[in-house]
Amino acid sequence: MDMRVAAIDSTAAPAGLPPEKNRRLSWTLAAAILIAAAGLAIGWWLLRGPAITVARVTRGAAAEIVYATGAVEPETWSRSTPLVRGRIIERCRCEGKTVKRGDLLARLDDKEALATLNDLHALEDFQQREFDRQSQLLSRGVATSQAFQKAESDLARIKAQIAAQAQRLEYYKLVSPMDGTVLKEDGEVGDMVEPGTILYRIGLEKPLWVVADVNEEDIPRVKVGQNALLRTDAFAGQVLPGTVKQITPAGDPVSKTFRVRIGLPDDTPLRVGMSVEANIISREKPDAVLVPANAVVHNSLFAIEDGRARLRKVEIGIRGTGFVEILQGASEGESVASPATANIKNGSRVRATPVESSAP
Repeated sequence: MDMRVAAIDSTAAPAGLPPEKNRRLSWTLAAAILIAAAGLAIGWWLLRGPAITVARVTRGAAAEIVYATGAVEPETWSRSTPLVRGRIIERCRCEGKTVKRGDLLARLDDKEALATLNDLHALEDFQQREFDRQSQLLSRGVATSQAFQKAESDLARIKAQIAAQAQRLEYYKLVSPMDGTVLKEDGEVGDMVEPGTILYRIGLEKPLWVVADVNEEDIPRVKVGQNALLRTDAFAGQVLPGTVKQITPAGDPVSKTFRVRIGLPDDTPLRVGMSVEANIISREKPDAVLVPANAVVHNSLFAIEDGRARLRKVEIGIRGTGFVEILQGASEGESVASPATANIKNGSRVRATPVESSAP
């Protein structure tokens, strides 16, 4: 009976050991087994290498682009500004309407200028009478020729001042400089405006173009006739077409940019004043070997072969924003590390996540 109990009882002490020591020995053995198992697991995990994401080498269209930002403007338009300081007393409220060249758009308060003109007319009457008197005196031989010439000169001077003041009165009127549509109207009756303040923008609604700024280091790659892809927050998710029409010959030395005008088709949904981001396609290749741009570092990439990362030197062709053309060093269908992170070592094992589609 005692022998059966001893065989079943796992905590029974071996011969010659007290039960307490036997229990301590059992816990020590269990802990050692757990530590060994954990070590094996960690070693196995380390042998698998770091986890990375990979992408397939694909074929597709490679495009080199030049980035620019700008705004939509009419190709033909004009600004209307006052030439003198004054208060607005009348405006046409014709925003969005068609106007003809010479139509009155707004008028400034011209009371003081008109009063000055009236004073000049009164002085002209006085000088005219003086001139007539000197003429009569000279004809009778009473007046000298010097007095007559002075009266004549004074009268001519007043007439010139009247003509100048009459012209100045026209400055208090804002008229349309061209046939077109009032695209924007600013200012309200009662506002005091300074010379040069833009109160009206008048132009033709079509055609439109984007006036964009390109960095001076990129301008050698921009040519008239190149296609452009346009984006704007107003039409999120849409890529709109354009074509380079003009390049300003002289750049801005302060901003270090050149102005480029990108023509828009007549059916464009873009409107005057919208801000636009432009990708000008400076070079394009229809059937190129492509990898994600973040897979290439210092003209090298990591190709995944049998679970290991192999560093390869590659020859780069067209560099796009998302993809890079590979001329030599990688083939279609291969897997490459994307991105090529610093924890990847040449020849080391890696744990690749499922290959994602990377077609441009």
